[in-house]
Amino acid sequence: MSARPALASGLVVATHGRHCVVESPDGTRRICHPRGKKSTAVVGDHVLWLAAAQGQGDDGTIEKLQPRRNLFYRQDEIRTKSFAANLDLVLILIAAEPEFSETQLSRALIAAEAEGIKPLIALNKSDLGEPFTRAWGWLAPYRDMGYQMLALSLKSGGVGPAEIAEQLAGRTTLVLGPSGAGKSTLINQLIPGALVVTGELSQALNTGKHTTTSTTLYWVDKAANTAIIDSPGFQEFGLHHIDARHLADFMPDIKRHITGCKFYNCTHLHEPGCGVMAAVGGDGPERINTRRYKIYGDLFAELSEGPRY
Repeated sequence: MSARPALASGLVVATHGRHCVVESPDGTRRICHPRGKKSTAVVGDHVLWLAAAQGQGDDGTIEKLQPRRNLFYRQDEIRTKSFAANLDLVLILIAAEPEFSETQLSRALIAAEAEGIKPLIALNKSDLGEPFTRAWGWLAPYRDMGYQMLALSLKSGGVGPAEIAEQLAGRTTLVLGPSGAGKSTLINQLIPGALVVTGELSQALNTGKHTTTSTTLYWVDKAANTAIIDSPGFQEFGLHHIDARHLADFMPDIKRHITGCKFYNCTHLHEPGCGVMAAVGGDGPERINTRRYKIYGDLFAELSEGPRY
């Protein structure tokens, strides 16, 4: 009886549909398919894979997922789906113009908090003057919560890639950002030729010349284990894996006032003696911004509808 082929280790560096690109420790990449009908591997996953039998092409099959440290999700109107794993940092890139969505910023921060991952907020286009000053002011509640924040000017040659690169060193970072924030500019400044890599991966996965892979990992410095993961669709960030009753635990400005609530199961929306509701309004680190409290209420209602899987 012939011996069973040995399983090889690899890192998922791109996905599209049910197909993955898996990179071996020596840098070799190949398309791998899931064993069975359901694909659960995402970019950032460490996997064990098996090469196709001789004469059956260069593709492989993913046989086993290695344990994950964390997992991120995105969602559409129908379902929630995992898309990135084993992250050390979440870089949330927004800009003074076009105006960013505070709700989407909050969703990204909540997802990072829920997985115990450090977030970094970067506000681009500091060269715009008044629009930047206004946007920076809107971010005051997040600075009061202790979130690290950088001011960038990617296109003007000001503060940018060097400062970001220092934060990324030795980490796997998920880069999030809405259209127009400068995410593509940042990635191509950090990794010249990144778009070429994306095009090659897309072609390998048969996704068409004008279609990028859904999620892609780029090496900024492989020797130093520095990588960034880019995924389109900032507005699709998913939270439906979070129980509405635990939402406040992942919003620092809400959480700090929970001890003042009269009831242990307070939703912080209507109960008498609620420490959170009593702190809403005004400015400063000891108060809850009214915009933030509305975001909490809207998300609580959304998550109370149940998961989308």
